[in-house]
Amino acid sequence: MNRLLLGLTWLMLAVYALWLTVRTGADASLLLDGILDIGTQIAAAALAWSHLRQAGRRRPEIVAMAAAVSVFALSNGVYVWLYALGIEYDFPAPTDYGFALFYPLVLIAVGLAARRELNTRAGPEVWMDSALGMLGSGAVIAMVLNEVLLRASGNALGASLALFYPLCDLFLAAFVLGMIAMQGRRLRPYWLLLLGGLTAFTVIDMMSALSLLTNSYQPGGGTDVLWTIGLVLMATWTVDPHEPAPDTEHQPALLLPGLATLASLAVLVAAGTGFKGDHVSGLALGLAVLTQVAAGVRTLYAFRQLRRLTLLRKQASTDDLTGLANRRAFHGDADGRLRRLSGRRSCALLLVDLDRFKEVNDSLGHHIGDRLLLEIGRRLEAATRPGDLLARLGGDEFAIFIEDVDEPGAELLAESLRAEIARPFTLEGIALRTDASIGMVLAPEHGDTLTLLLRRADIAMYQAKRQRRGQLVYSGDSDDSGPMRLRILQELHSGLEQGQMALHYQPKLDLVTGEVHAVEALVRWSHPERGLLYPDSFLTLAEDAGMMRRLNQAVLTEALDQAALWHRARRPLSVAVNLSPSSLVDADLPYELAAMLNQRGLPAEALEIEVTEEFLMSDHDRTREILTRLRDLGIRIAVDDFGTGYSSLAYLRELPVDDLKLDRSFVFPMAEDARAAALVFSTIELAHSLGLHMVAEGVEDQTTLTALAENGCDQAQGYFIARPLAASALDDWLATRERTIRAP
Repeated sequence: MNRLLLGLTWLMLAVYALWLTVRTGADASLLLDGILDIGTQIAAAALAWSHLRQAGRRRPEIVAMAAAVSVFALSNGVYVWLYALGIEYDFPAPTDYGFALFYPLVLIAVGLAARRELNTRAGPEVWMDSALGMLGSGAVIAMVLNEVLLRASGNALGASLALFYPLCDLFLAAFVLGMIAMQGRRLRPYWLLLLGGLTAFTVIDMMSALSLLTNSYQPGGGTDVLWTIGLVLMATWTVDPHEPAPDTEHQPALLLPGLATLASLAVLVAAGTGFKGDHVSGLALGLAVLTQVAAGVRTLYAFRQLRRLTLLRKQASTDDLTGLANRRAFHGDADGRLRRLSGRRSCALLLVDLDRFKEVNDSLGHHIGDRLLLEIGRRLEAATRPGDLLARLGGDEFAIFIEDVDEPGAELLAESLRAEIARPFTLEGIALRTDASIGMVLAPEHGDTLTLLLRRADIAMYQAKRQRRGQLVYSGDSDDSGPMRLRILQELHSGLEQGQMALHYQPKLDLVTGEVHAVEALVRWSHPERGLLYPDSFLTLAEDAGMMRRLNQAVLTEALDQAALWHRARRPLSVAVNLSPSSLVDADLPYELAAMLNQRGLPAEALEIEVTEEFLMSDHDRTREILTRLRDLGIRIAVDDFGTGYSSLAYLRELPVDDLKLDRSFVFPMAEDARAAALVFSTIELAHSLGLHMVAEGVEDQTTLTALAENGCDQAQGYFIARPLAASALDDWLATRERTIRAP
């Protein structure tokens, strides 16, 4: 039905236009001309109303446009009927008020359509530019036509009123033209129908304005068809184009407001210098002034938008936390520098990764971690040259691109950067120390593309971290370390999920009674392909990958489960577990350990926590708080690897510690080195004077064991006593030892 009505409307328009062409020069046939003219306009109104059922989201705008076409057709019909009765009015006639209502209805329809198509992506600049186009063009046409009409009619009021229709046409056309310009290549063609209809109205209204003022207008002229053409085009605009709205960012067109501003300036200049000896009309002058005001507002808004775009562009290339360049900016800048250098000069890429940064986030909170990253960024920026490219790639990883530097220069810079990072930080009253691992590559020696350089710097960095070397220049021999590391990491994830971690227990011999009441739990990885793996092959990787807390949880669970079995078997062995710093500074750790002990019916003394000197000195206040809460539960605290650190002995007096475990590097040479033996014996006396128990690690022979016992050492462990054993093997060892002791 809609297609039939559309075809009928255009057929009637074609017949009407053909009739006007055929009778050119003849007198108008009021009956035939009126029927064809009014009939075509009524058909156009019916066409517009017929699309309401399928309108969907366009319903409001189609209602407004259909009402506009209907009002115009009705007013035109009344005008022709009055003219046929011989009733004539000077302009403006009563029917002109009906014609005037046509324009706000069209404006509503166009505004609703613009709002729908531009949606929320259309900012104020869209409406500002459209207003500028309408005001500027209106000022020009008001000045020119007012002069022409005034000279022709001598009626100043009539001339001003006659400008109403052309100005309204031009306003609407400028608005639609702005819409078309903003859509650019994604223009929906049906907007051209509306622009064509308004253009036809503009032309005919300009032509008829003069004839109306001079009372020379005669209905039925050949140009009258332009009104009908305009109405048919506007009615056709309501036809649903069945196209999805273009998903694009609309940009304001600058040509239209620019031309409008220049046009209004021309009107103001004409008003100041005189236009053909007469003054410019007040309407034209007012529109020109409004155009300049709107242009000023638009300019201020444009500057504001420009500042906002500049800020957004900066934010897009800047790391929010540190203010350094981000990964995107680093890639763009470093790529450009590599292409510019093109092998003519040597350059270096340094990849900096913090050691154990995840522990800071886990134990102290992300806000402390963020502040630490901010401070490190500042130190790195101060330690690099102004021309060097420094960026934070993400997380705790930084990159530095340096031009005109050789390998010794890159290594020297890496050393200075590590020294800067190693200086203590004080954040919210907490003293922190951190280290970094740096991987270095040189261009063009190690690659000529940024992707390749970053990959190889990453390999060197992880190799430096794994070997605890601090910094390392890439070597092609280790090029498979990256994939191998990822493979091991994935296997470790699977191993934790599948319960592949196993514990071996090394007994601690009581040197006073000769009995075993305690063991140390040592983790092993029962790898399905590579067999039993010792901690040095996976602990560092687990620590770097942030998996230590999961691993510690698995170790604690198995150790306490085994301790519960021993207690039920009337063999109450206490189990010592070495926990990572990230777990030890967890405020919930005491509650979790208490719950685990209660679930298994174990007393608190069944568990001993071993800590390192490094942990004890990392955050004195927090360490005291956590250890005190553990001691309050009855859990014993031992200092592992005692003597290997460089910290003050004051913590032995201030912190709640029960045992000292003297590192094997002091115990092992005792039998042959008198100075080593003296250090061990003096340490035993120190521990006893502080009320602490002494445990000697690394006992490898009977001479050492006898010397430790004679000098008051409390406990000893080492291969001479027993290697770390699986729980079942340890049970057999203990049973055999008990039978040997009881034998006469």
